[in-house]
Amino acid sequence: MWTLLGASFALSTYLRALQDNIQISWKRILSGYLADFYLWGLLSPLIVLLARRFELRKHFPRNLLVHLAASVILSGLVLSAASPLVWYLGYVNLDRNPTLAILWRNNAFSAYYFHQGLTIYWTTLVVAHALYYYRGLREREAQTAILTAQLAQAQLQALKMQIHPHFLFNTLNSIAALLHKDVEAADRMIAKLGDFLRLTLKRSDAQIVDFEQELEFLKCYLDIEHIRFQDRLTVEMDIDPHALTAMIPNLILQPIVENAVRHGVARQTDPGHISIRARRQGARLIMRVEDNGPGLKPSSNGSGIGLSNTRARLEQFYGSDFSFQIANSAGRGATVTLDVPAFVKSE
Repeated sequence: MWTLLGASFALSTYLRALQDNIQISWKRILSGYLADFYLWGLLSPLIVLLARRFELRKHFPRNLLVHLAASVILSGLVLSAASPLVWYLGYVNLDRNPTLAILWRNNAFSAYYFHQGLTIYWTTLVVAHALYYYRGLREREAQTAILTAQLAQAQLQALKMQIHPHFLFNTLNSIAALLHKDVEAADRMIAKLGDFLRLTLKRSDAQIVDFEQELEFLKCYLDIEHIRFQDRLTVEMDIDPHALTAMIPNLILQPIVENAVRHGVARQTDPGHISIRARRQGARLIMRVEDNGPGLKPSSNGSGIGLSNTRARLEQFYGSDFSFQIANSAGRGATVTLDVPAFVKSE
């Protein structure tokens, strides 16, 4: 790039000299301009680093003043260093600049050349910012595409769970049984099932939701399971009010709670109990789902499809900045603990 710029300026000067019938050496003109632009080329990595370290969009106007100072200093440095290079390598008007000292003085204190240096600095700075913004945009697009794919997978898993024969048949059988015993309860269960499906479709495009919305979805799901299991299922929620505004991936807790219902409640005859807790701890959000079921088998590490997909979504959303632990409880049952950054939705 710097070679093309130097050659372009040299060609403009050479053609203007030919038009004025001035005999000059193309080689010396090109060498002089390349020496000048190569100095800026050597400084361009520094300008790029300054652009990243003092981004103009941040800490304005402090960073603007930093770049103003840097542009003045670097322009003076290039003008001072370019004079001897142009003297020995380039074309010099000896009538105007009979000595190197006079050439340096004329260049160093020339408003034209100083303005040219400032223009080169700020043009390089703009290009560096554009590259950073473009790279950041591509990274965000790639991350968005990954999160969209993960969200679609989670939605498909949720819809699959909703229409899964085991889930659907048990729900319909419970409704059929309640029609002969408690018509109002059967009606409530049908309404809850409709609300559950409607809520899932309503949020199908959301990649992240606040914790309060995630709880609303869980409560709708658990209402259906509670009507189905009746007295065999109790749910305890201990939610820190400060946790409700934290943003989390959409449908991230549903597979965990579903796993607790299927493996912690449905597989035992004793009353089942599920505890859902969440709290803000500094800049972190701690979520815990615990059941009183038989717990994990010795040969199992909690790597079912639902939990594996949840772990994969967490990795895509938070990178390595999360903790996802599955273990047997101290007494009975299994506990799933999530520790993620407590991002808060901006106003």
